[in-house]
Amino acid sequence: MASASVGCSTQPHKVHVTGIPVTALVFRDQIATMLEWAKQRSSRIVCVANVHMLIEARCNRQLRCALDKADLVTPDGMPIVWMMKKLGIVEQDRVAGMDIFLAICQKCMEDEISIYLLGSTQKVLDMVTAKLTRDFPSLKVAGTESPPFRPLSDVENSKIISRINSSGAGITFISLGCPKQECWMESYGTLIESVMIGVGGVFPVYAGLKKYAPRWIRNMGLEWLYRLIQEPRRLFMRYFTTIPPFIWLALQQIRQQSKHRNDNQLNF
Repeated sequence: MASASVGCSTQPHKVHVTGIPVTALVFRDQIATMLEWAKQRSSRIVCVANVHMLIEARCNRQLRCALDKADLVTPDGMPIVWMMKKLGIVEQDRVAGMDIFLAICQKCMEDEISIYLLGSTQKVLDMVTAKLTRDFPSLKVAGTESPPFRPLSDVENSKIISRINSSGAGITFISLGCPKQECWMESYGTLIESVMIGVGGVFPVYAGLKKYAPRWIRNMGLEWLYRLIQEPRRLFMRYFTTIPPFIWLALQQIRQQSKHRNDNQLNF
């Protein structure tokens, strides 16, 4: 495939990166697709995939199921973008959580679509809401919710779902962390009348509690290193157990693709 640009009315095409399906659409078309669904209050799931998520999905059955079912799986990390380009999606760009959050908030303000914020702490949610009011003055935040960090009962989940649906929000940003947010969307997504977007750690970064890597670092694919320097104890094992396997699997996939192409040429 020479291009990743597809009209938002078309069923989004996916390619497998290390065995996991990732949506092959450029940033502007993925945003347009989310907004089209939001205007209809369509029940949709958007997973924002980085290297950690792709590797985690290989040993977490529910996470893998969530990614398989998701309407969009966006390439959050540059290594995934580079792999997609290697696989023929030459125009593919990065569709990262923070960029999605900012673009969707801007478009929702313009199109009068309300949003809902689920996850993180109430302090962080209050800071996010206050900053949204400054950055997007006419954006309607239909509701915020900070659920307990313990596992929730069916009754508690039902109440959360009811509040989201009653709010009228077209977009629900979910910041519960991976894989919790993806598994939650997979379990309850069909009951929610909103486009659900799992944005991981976007809320505290947007609130200013954590630093966001400069664009040049993100473009080089080194955001993981920037984050590791900030939180070495929390992130060292995560990166140590996901980055090397991803590199190995990516090289294997590229090698197999090259062999398949050469075999086809010989047969021709």
